[in-house]
Amino acid sequence: MSDGTTPVGRSGSPREGAGEQGAAPAPGDGRPADDRWARPPGVKDDTVEAAGKASEALEWVERARGHLYEFHQMMGRADFVFGDAADALRNAGHDDLADMLEAEVVGRNVLAGRWTFQVMEEFDDGYYQAVRDAERRIRDELMDGKRHVFEAELKEERRTRGRPHHESRPTDEPQAPG
Repeated sequence: MSDGTTPVGRSGSPREGAGEQGAAPAPGDGRPADDRWARPPGVKDDTVEAAGKASEALEWVERARGHLYEFHQMMGRADFVFGDAADALRNAGHDDLADMLEAEVVGRNVLAGRWTFQVMEEFDDGYYQAVRDAERRIRDELMDGKRHVFEAELKEERRTRGRPHHESRPTDEPQAPG
């Protein structure tokens, strides 16, 4: 269709060149109306793509947040190992170096006034919460709250119908919240 409501190949889109597998089914294609990933009626391709971009951005933030937690745990471990190094220096008779390490490094803030748990809390309560709220609002207003509509349509385009392990949905799938 040319009205932009049916997922068809477009230049620069992951849907381009769907080939033998065909385009994703249009709304009303026989899937239940309560399909948890179905495009809401009347929503156009560019809207699905835009909402999908916001979700992708959130996923990148989630990955970055995971790295921040890695940083937190790695820095905490490093601080304890520096403490062990100070003890080992002291046991080896190097009290001056042990004292320096304890005074200058062990327990030191990683940023002005902050240990990593404080960095994480500030990130979570500030930027991360704002990003999650923005993505949720976009999804609620444009996709009826449905997650991964873009990806569900991409799956429909890329899977081979009728082949094992290419099913559209799990057979034990829970229904969308009502």
